[in-house]
Amino acid sequence: MSGRRLRAVARKELLQIARDPWSLGMAFAIPMTLLVLFGWVLSLDVEHLTTIVHDQDRTQMSRELVARFSRSGYFDVVAFAGRPDDVEQALDRGHAQVALVVPVNFARDLERGQTVGLQVIVDGSDSNIATIALSYVEAIVTRFSEQIAVQLGAPRRTPALEGRLRVWYNPDLESRNFIVPGLIAVIMMVIAAMLTSLTVAREWERGTMEQLIATPIRVPELVFGKLLPYLGIAVLDVGLCTLVGVFVFRVPFRGSILVLILVSTAFLVGVLSLGLFISVKARTQLLASQIAILATFLPSLMLSGFGAPIENMPGWLQAVTYVVPARYYVTALKGLFLKGVGAAALAGEQLFLAAFAVAMVLLAVRAFRKTLE
Repeated sequence: MSGRRLRAVARKELLQIARDPWSLGMAFAIPMTLLVLFGWVLSLDVEHLTTIVHDQDRTQMSRELVARFSRSGYFDVVAFAGRPDDVEQALDRGHAQVALVVPVNFARDLERGQTVGLQVIVDGSDSNIATIALSYVEAIVTRFSEQIAVQLGAPRRTPALEGRLRVWYNPDLESRNFIVPGLIAVIMMVIAAMLTSLTVAREWERGTMEQLIATPIRVPELVFGKLLPYLGIAVLDVGLCTLVGVFVFRVPFRGSILVLILVSTAFLVGVLSLGLFISVKARTQLLASQIAILATFLPSLMLSGFGAPIENMPGWLQAVTYVVPARYYVTALKGLFLKGVGAAALAGEQLFLAAFAVAMVLLAVRAFRKTLE
């Protein structure tokens, strides 16, 4: 392999990128736009649930309970119902997601030491929101009950087992802390494949491929010459995405920059080579871009553990995820961002991504032919 010819191909590709505003925009603007857009839109945190209250007791104690819900930050009391039908209409029309119905004699029965039922109705059309809302309700009601018991002098039962819970790596359970690293993996897989999926196809459409075929450039030199400029751009994109994640979304980065570069390089070489292979086979930019999106977006989004937990998938689908490179890159990025793990902890992911990169490079070299057929 000649270093001079390799540099010549790489320089030609860099000039081509510089002259093509679309390539530059796709290389830098699109990843940043997607990360910022989806980073703000995608959130599993449930807050400000619209709540309607039907207080049939109207005592100081019932108002204090309602105030507890309002002060929590999870429930926004938007209306007070005068009759039960108002509650049903608010839920049916989507004006409220949660309804609290405080029964008659609520305060009196509590003061007598009786068990009182607080009716809570949650809109279950979104099961995730409903489940989280019920857990919030249970926590607020439990604390309120304990306070009332203390005020009334009721004996407190000491539990036989006390759980002391601690959450590592993401103590505040912020959804963006695990969404943003996963987004970086999905975006980079799609963008990297898109970048190189247009290279060879563009040469065929513009009629410059015949000139390259006529030169003494060998196939490996041509493949690596086209990969290197895009690899530099993609690594820079990863760095920019990391900076946006840390400084815009406040996601902690606890790992090693060097390990991030090594893991990202192995991943990007594989995905860029996949895009180049698609470009060689498709020969038209439109078809190549469509195949690249289909081959990268859905697997990286649905089968990487980012969109849905792999453990919840059927067994046969879990087996398929083992050949999706984004699965290993998502795991590596979460480990680097949140856990601060080193190279040893990510040895399995690095090994797979390196093997994937080698296989894709060999596939791209084998697929390319210096012929007009």
